[in-house]
Amino acid sequence: MKTLFPSLFLSALAAAVVPAVSAKIERTVEKSFAVQPGGHLNVGTFAGEIVVEVGSTDTVQVTAREHIRAGTDAEADDELKKLNLTLEQKGADVTAVAEYEKTPMTFHFGSWPPVAVDFIVKVPAKYSAELKTSGGDITVGDLGGTLEAYTSGGALRLGQIAGKVDARTSGGSVHLAGGGADVTLSTSGGNITLGRVVGAADVHTSGGDIKITAIGGSLQAHTSGGDITAAFTSPLSGENVLTTSGGRVRVTVPAGSNFELDASTSGGRVHADGLTLTIAHGGVNRSSLRGTVGSGGSTLRLHSSGGDVSVETAKVAAN
Repeated sequence: MKTLFPSLFLSALAAAVVPAVSAKIERTVEKSFAVQPGGHLNVGTFAGEIVVEVGSTDTVQVTAREHIRAGTDAEADDELKKLNLTLEQKGADVTAVAEYEKTPMTFHFGSWPPVAVDFIVKVPAKYSAELKTSGGDITVGDLGGTLEAYTSGGALRLGQIAGKVDARTSGGSVHLAGGGADVTLSTSGGNITLGRVVGAADVHTSGGDIKITAIGGSLQAHTSGGDITAAFTSPLSGENVLTTSGGRVRVTVPAGSNFELDASTSGGRVHADGLTLTIAHGGVNRSSLRGTVGSGGSTLRLHSSGGDVSVETAKVAAN
């Protein structure tokens, strides 16, 4: 009986070798635009990273780095004919978008698309941005406007953003150094870390820890696979809900805080320290604790399905 192994092996080997014969050729396109502060940057790419830096002039400088999988310059030129690269200005706004032809029906063993485009953009400090990529990281410096950032396969590394932030990724960690307004962050596969946030924060992750250094507004924080640590630096406002299915919840509040506490855990105990607390249900070091802190007010709900829950007043550093 004849075996198919040799032919299958050779076919698989040939398929594996095909991408190796194509080197990566790089091309760079650069363009500058004189703008007024307060404008808006729109960047989109199908496969590549986006970096936004902040400059000291009223100029937007766009660099598009094209990575072409081709064996020769002539082949690279042919591939680039299928790329639509838009770099344009309308008033104070600038658009930088890379679009490649639709994916063909044939299977390409992960080699599609043959062209990837990274964008590195320098903008004035007082500028807003909307950034989208299907296959790379997004990095943003200290931006004086608002920010929308979306990636399907990378990390989000964001500096101090003065305006509202809406940033989401399906496959990486999220770091925001600080926010001067409301913040919405989400990821399906990584940790979320925030510095000081002045406004309200809404943060979700399906696979990591959440750590918030200082929150000045209301907070919604949910994770299915990690710990939550958050420090409130102002009197609690609105409804605050922090839940995890696989870790601990630890919250600090200012001394003398007034709020309604509803804390529970299915896999540990509830701890409370430094609070003026009137207990309505449960108790300290039990699985649930519900009551009024100080004179009451806004709500703080804490829940874990797999760890301890603790709430305490912030420690004041000695002079």
